[in-house]
Order: sequence, then structure tokens, then C-alpha cells
Amino acid sequence: MSSESSKKRKPKVIRSDGAPAEGKRNRSDTEQEGKYYSEEAEVDLRDPGRDYELYKYTCQELQRLMAEIQDLKSRGGKDVAIEIEERRIQSCVHFMTLKKLNRLAHIRLKKGRDQTHEAKQKVDAYHLQLQNLLYEVMHLQKEITKCLEFKSKHEEIDLVSLEEFYKEAPPDISKAEVTMGDPHQQTLARLDWELEQRKRLAEKYRECLSNKEKILKEIEVKKEYLSSLQPRLNSIMQASLPVQEYLFMPFDQAHKQYETARHLPPPLYVLFVQATAYGQACDKTLSVAIEGSVDEAKALFKPPEDSQDDESDSDAEEEQTTKRRRPTLGVQLDDKRKEMLKRHPLSVMLDLKCKDDSVLHLTFYYLMNLNIMTVKAKVTTATELITPISAGDLLSPDSVLSCLYPGDHGKKTPNPANQYQFDKVGILTLSDYVLELGHPYLWVQKLGGLHFPKEQPQQTVIADHSLSASHMETTMKLLKTRVQSRLALHKQFASLEHGIVPVTSDCQYLFPAKVVSRLVKWVTVAHEDYMELHFTKDIVDAGLAGDTNLYYMALIERGTAKLQAAVVLNPGYSSIPPVFQLCLNWKGEKTNSNDDNIRAMEGEVNVCYKELCGPWPSHQLLTNQLQRLCVLLDVYLETESHDDSVEGPKEFPQEKMCLRLFRGPSRMKPFKYNHPQGFFSHR
Repeated sequence: MSSESSKKRKPKVIRSDGAPAEGKRNRSDTEQEGKYYSEEAEVDLRDPGRDYELYKYTCQELQRLMAEIQDLKSRGGKDVAIEIEERRIQSCVHFMTLKKLNRLAHIRLKKGRDQTHEAKQKVDAYHLQLQNLLYEVMHLQKEITKCLEFKSKHEEIDLVSLEEFYKEAPPDISKAEVTMGDPHQQTLARLDWELEQRKRLAEKYRECLSNKEKILKEIEVKKEYLSSLQPRLNSIMQASLPVQEYLFMPFDQAHKQYETARHLPPPLYVLFVQATAYGQACDKTLSVAIEGSVDEAKALFKPPEDSQDDESDSDAEEEQTTKRRRPTLGVQLDDKRKEMLKRHPLSVMLDLKCKDDSVLHLTFYYLMNLNIMTVKAKVTTATELITPISAGDLLSPDSVLSCLYPGDHGKKTPNPANQYQFDKVGILTLSDYVLELGHPYLWVQKLGGLHFPKEQPQQTVIADHSLSASHMETTMKLLKTRVQSRLALHKQFASLEHGIVPVTSDCQYLFPAKVVSRLVKWVTVAHEDYMELHFTKDIVDAGLAGDTNLYYMALIERGTAKLQAAVVLNPGYSSIPPVFQLCLNWKGEKTNSNDDNIRAMEGEVNVCYKELCGPWPSHQLLTNQLQRLCVLLDVYLETESHDDSVEGPKEFPQEKMCLRLFRGPSRMKPFKYNHPQGFFSHR
């Protein structure tokens, strides 16, 4: 039954091979469709919403019928089979309805897809047309741009201005009545005038070339004459060498020096020129020389050669070498540090002679990548010196020029840009390399004409001759003074270590004839040990105990009394006086914190030091201060009151003449020595 009904419902659709378009079906096709049932035609007539409601209703009815059949089967009975068969038939009808609704849904889906596909085809066709139109528009725009950007050759020619053209061009070329109103004719006329001018200039150029050839021939003739003259001049110079040596006029040597100076870097060249000028004008004993390899200096300025041959050689070496290790990161950093700290091959030597025939040898270097100058110093004497233990650092190359100007210790780079260069290669500070490279003192930079302003740093630092000239004389005098003061200290320390305080005849009047207290010990003290002394706290707190100073300890004795003197010697001695801190061990420990007279003794040597300077240049200041301490200790001990409870003679009998033994509630002692009367009084 179901098969017959399905056969009846199957539509018979007649399709032609030509697939005629919609709306063009012929009459026979229309009549054929009217005779048969077609679900495709029914889909257009049915409402999808109502079909959905029918679907829901059919599903509910099927559920109800299935439930009733289940209930009837569970009851059992004779009449149950008939009822079950009725309900089964009803269920089959509903199943047929569901099948029909399913077919209708598939037909609707197919129609929707067909419509979507047709719409997509239309959109694709429109999009293709749009792309074609856009491509045509882009092509037309490019052609328009080419036309607009077209430049004629005459636009590259720098023509004369219109005013000059109408003023200088002849009337047969300018044609003012025609060209004034027609830009095209005006441009043609200007081009004709430009051509006429260029023809004239070409003719003039040919005349100049002919004159040039004549001049070149004359130059060649004169060159031949000069080349023949050079050997004669050389022979004359060689013959005049004995005369130059006899008259102390080494022109040949000076000429070679100036030839070498051409290859110096700018800062060293400025130093060489200014030092030579200063030596000729102010100090005939100053010797200036250039050391180093001239060939290496020339190689620095040569352009790099073609490295194709080198590359081929290196390729061959790589083929021969099967295994090559890459340098480690540490090795690469070391190479970068060496390259950054590289010195120029040439250096400038200055030999500064002092009065006692001692010589200060200064070697100036230039660090090319850091753009700073450094110096190494060495002191030589006419006679060999016996170096005392305490004078070890006086003539040391590392400290002999320290703080030539206040605060210039030469351990930091003066160029602010160097710190960023150091960060790239892992250099913490330049002080680790000063022993090898030299000290970059500020005065060294100024002698080379280098100035590094901190407030407004310059991108490029240029060597300035005027800066070098303004500091040359002052610096040379300071260098001589420094060497003389260090040599004087060197000799004095040799005596002090043997317990002898040397006092020159010019300074004998500063002290009484008899001094009982004597120096028994003079030693050098490390900076850390000086900082730990309990009686030097005032100097440390005042910031006078810098690491650039020299520190010594003196021990003065008289009987059971022992006076310790901690001495701070500034590198600028004797323009900057030494500073003494005292500690007396006698009847207990006495310092400036518990004894006003000890403070007064410190004031006598630290505050009233000008009385002890002696004749200029005050090289006897230190020994005079030590002798004054011996005198002060005598006065302190001799004026001390005697304890009547102790039997026996007084340990320190009074030998110094004093107007008053004590003054004031603090019982200050008379420490001021009055010459030539020979007595002591209060200040």
C-alpha cells in the first residue's frame, strides 16, 4: 500500500538537454506539469511556518499513539489487537506525513543553495568587473603621473634670469616683442642665448688650456733645475755640520724633528710646538724630542688596501685547516680593551733640568680611541742617591707628579665620554691601567690643548694652541718646584732616619742654642694605619687625610717623656705645610683632647708655620717644624711643676728662660721663642 502511494506521489519531471531558462517554457511543458503532482511546485505554495507547526503536531501525535500502544500491550485482552492495529495505521499515516515534511525541507534547502550560488555568481561577476575598472584607473593614473613628471633636458640647464637675459642678449635673439607674451618662444630664445654663451666659454677654455700647457712646460724646466740643485744643497749641509756643532746650532737635527712632528696627533703636536717655543724663549735647558716609530704613524693614515688577495689567502688557509677554535668571550673583551687603550706610535719627551743638575724626564702619550693624553715621569740626579726607607714614595713615578694642581691626582679620565666607552668593554676605571699607560692629569690635557667641559660637553674636542700656551710657563715652574722640594725632602729624610734634624744656618736663629729633646724615630705610615690612630681623629674628620697624601710618624724623647707626632705631608709641599697631631706619653697619655698645652704645641707648628718657612722656596719647613717640636717639648717638661711628695732632684730642670711660667685658668705655658733675646713668652 505504501509502495503504491509513493509511486503515485513521485513527480515526473521532464528535463531537456538544453536546460531552457526560466520564463521561456513552452506551452507543452506547462500542460505536462499541470497533469502530474509535483512537490517542487508545492513547496512554493506552502508556508514553512505552518509546516513546522504540522511537524510538531505530528511528533506529539506519534508520541501519544506510541504511549497508547504500549499501554494496551501491557493490559492484554481480546479487543486489544484491534485497537493496536488502528493506532498502528494512524501512526503510519503520521510517519508518511513526516516523510513528506522531510522531503519538502530538503527541497527548500536545495532551492536556497541554488539561489545563493546564483547570487554569488552575480557578485563574482560584479567584483571582476570592478577589478578590471580599478586596474584601468590605476593604469590611467600612472600614465597621468608620467606625463606630469616628464622633464625636458632644458630644465636641467641653469639659465640666466629674465632680467639679465633681456639686458645682455642681442635683439635678434631676445625678440622682446614676441617672447614677452609667449612663454614657449621665451624659453627657446633663452636656450639660444645659453648656446651662444657656451660657445664663447668653450673658446676661452681652449685658450686657457694652451696657456696651461705653456706654464707646465716652464714648471718642468724649473723642476729639473731644482732637482739638480738638491744634491748640491745636501753636500753643503753635510759640510756645515761641524760648524753647526761648534756654534751649538743643530739645524739639521731640528729639521728632522720637524719632519717627524708632521706625523704627530694634534694634541702631541700642540705640545711639541709650544714646549719648543717655551724652551727657545724662556728655558734654554728644556729639551724636547720625539720618540717612536714614524713608519707605524704613517701607516695609521694610509687608506686600507684592496683585500682581495688577503681574502683568497685566508680561504686557502681555511681549506687547509680542518678545525679552528673560536675565541672565547673573555679573549674578545681583552682584545677590545687593548684596542681601546691603544697609544699612538709616537710620543713626546721633555727633559726639564733643575738647578742641582737633576733632570725630570716626562714622556707624553696620546690614547687615540679615548682622545686623552697621559704622562710618565722619571727623576734622575747627577749623583746616585741613597734612598732612605721613608723616602720610598717621594720620587716614585706613580706619585711624584700627583696633585701638581689641587685635586689633580691623575687616576680618573678627564674625558666624560670615556665612561660610556669603558662600559662597553667592561673597564671599571682607568686607575687600573695608569702604571702601564701613564697618568691622565688635567694639566697634561691643557698642555696638549685639550679641554673637556663638563657643563656643555663638546662633540669633537680640538687641540687649542692658546690653551697650551697659557698653561705652559706655570706648569713648567710647578714641575721644577716639585722636583726640587722632593729632592730636598729626600736628603732630609736620610738625616731624620738617623735621628738628626738638619737645620740650615739660615734658620738657626729660630731656635735656642741648646735643645735637649731629640728625634729618635722617623718612619713612614700607611694611610689605613694613620686613620686608625686615636689622636688623629680631628684631622680625619676635617677631611685632611686624603689617600694622595704621604704619612709619617716621628718620635721625640727626653728622659721618660715620649712625644709621638703623626705628620700629614701634602703632595704640594712646601706651598702647603705639613700637619702635625701630637700625643705625649708622660704621666699618662696626653693629647689635644685632654691637655690644652698639647693643643697649643700643635698650633705652634700648624698655625704659626710661616715663622718656620725660612728662605724661599721654604724647603726647610718640615725639619724646622720638627726642631720646633723638640724645643716645645723642652719647654713643656721644664715648666711642669715639681711634685714635692717625690724625693730627689727634679727630672727636668728648667734651662729655658721664661717671663711667665703659666697664664690663665688653663695654665698655658710660654711656647713662643723670642729672638735675639732668647726667652720664651706667651702669644
